[in-house]
Amino acid sequence: MKYFAGLDVSLEETAICVVDESGRIVKEGRAASEPRALYEALRKIDLPLERIGLEACSLTAWLYDGIRAEGLPAICIETRQANAAMKTMPNKTDRNDARALAQIMRTGWYRQVHVKSQQCRLWRSLLVARRTVLNEMRTIENVVRAILREAGIKLGTPGRAAFAHRVRELIGADTVIMALVEPLLAIVATMLREFGRLTEQVFNIARKEQVCRRLMSVPGVGPITALAFRATVDQPDRFRRSRDVGAHLGLTPARYQSGETDIQGKVSRCGDELARTALYEAAHSLLVLSKKWSSLRAWGMNVAKRRGMARARVAVARKLAVILHRMWSDATEFRFGKAPGSVSAMK
Repeated sequence: MKYFAGLDVSLEETAICVVDESGRIVKEGRAASEPRALYEALRKIDLPLERIGLEACSLTAWLYDGIRAEGLPAICIETRQANAAMKTMPNKTDRNDARALAQIMRTGWYRQVHVKSQQCRLWRSLLVARRTVLNEMRTIENVVRAILREAGIKLGTPGRAAFAHRVRELIGADTVIMALVEPLLAIVATMLREFGRLTEQVFNIARKEQVCRRLMSVPGVGPITALAFRATVDQPDRFRRSRDVGAHLGLTPARYQSGETDIQGKVSRCGDELARTALYEAAHSLLVLSKKWSSLRAWGMNVAKRRGMARARVAVARKLAVILHRMWSDATEFRFGKAPGSVSAMK
């Protein structure tokens, strides 16, 4: 007889359900959301567990690593697929969710999620922290701009380093506006300093990481994009084909087909948003800022002429994902190709 377990993880406590291969509930219980506590609870059940399912959440990677380290067959499953199965339950409770997860493990109707290594999770946390500081800094700067507009002062577009100086210069001797703005400028100055420290950490990691250095040989790909791609993919061999990376990152069109209806829409945006955004920005840099010729840039500019620059950025971002994965897998450098002029000269 085979047995399957489902774990519905919450912040403090985890609901546990074990079913046999016929779907009958054998054991149920609860344990603290700690790797050791879950291992002890599963060990006390004393049944040969074939699969142990956890839904992807913020604690999953930590619990998954701990349970797997004890030799138990833990599996992390996709959230959307798990939610679809849980909706079949009439009542939404932790106990019913654990039962649904156990049945998913029994039937095999699930898509396993790759749990990234701890190092890649830390790199991604660094990138998320940097982006969060940048976004909050922009929010405060926009608040300052709004306060100045109320007084009829148009700030313009000063650089981030000159932002505070320009604000003080335009306000002048207006003590009322200065009393409102000065605390915000102090916050922005602190955030700018810490943002620089986080950015320096990213640069140091990218310089030391061999894979990142190879990926940065592609025009438009800098340390941020290289590290985001490195942390997101983690293991290149988990993709059978390089073109699957574009779909994994949500850079391929979503499709709805039913009967006579067949709609191909915008990109799905179903993957990692951090890496997708970084690739889109790298594509913009390649098409707009980079001046060095490459077959990739020439292809992207042809797409821009036919379909517009916005679609060209998405297309180049998708192609960048394929190229970066293939460079990583084959340990090769970026190939710029031969410009049409140089080919005709050789002839």
